[in-house]
Amino acid sequence: MGKLYVTEFISMDGVVEDPGGSEDFKHGGWSFEFSRGDDGDKFKLDETMNSDALLLGRVTYEGFADAWPKRSGDPFSEKFNSMPKYVVSSKLSEPLEWNNSKLLEGDPIEAVRKLKEETDGEIAVHGSVQLAQSLIENDLVDEIRLMVFPVVLGAGKRFFGETSDKKAMHLKDSKTVGDGVEILIYEPAG
Repeated sequence: MGKLYVTEFISMDGVVEDPGGSEDFKHGGWSFEFSRGDDGDKFKLDETMNSDALLLGRVTYEGFADAWPKRSGDPFSEKFNSMPKYVVSSKLSEPLEWNNSKLLEGDPIEAVRKLKEETDGEIAVHGSVQLAQSLIENDLVDEIRLMVFPVVLGAGKRFFGETSDKKAMHLKDSKTVGDGVEILIYEPAG
């Protein structure tokens, strides 16, 4: 069975919107205002190299599909472009433009459950806030990996939404990298 993790760049006040600056958000590109340092860069590279598949919502998929195929010549982009990608969307249709991309059909939660059952290794969810919230609500997330940047944005789409019940988590690992960026790794408690 696959291990599904969600990985997010997040501000201190929980905002995950447009950390890279491509979405026309007034604070877009906020994550680039801070250095992650060598350790933070290594964490992101190792995370990607250890992933066996990507699971993305439509908005993140469209942004990635526009950006990543234009990049090559480094291990990160080579891995991103070559690995299997699964997309949850009611608006997109096959064939998907980015190589090795497949639209999950039917009920998204059941499709992700099936994907986890059929996958060996790690399934990474980058961004994809609406999808991530739904996966957390339905107890399908094995880890949440947050890279918390030392900034309060005061506005924007936040990572944690309402859930039908509390979701107890256990802090599995933490470290500070670069310009005070915190890497926090949580797993469901119990």
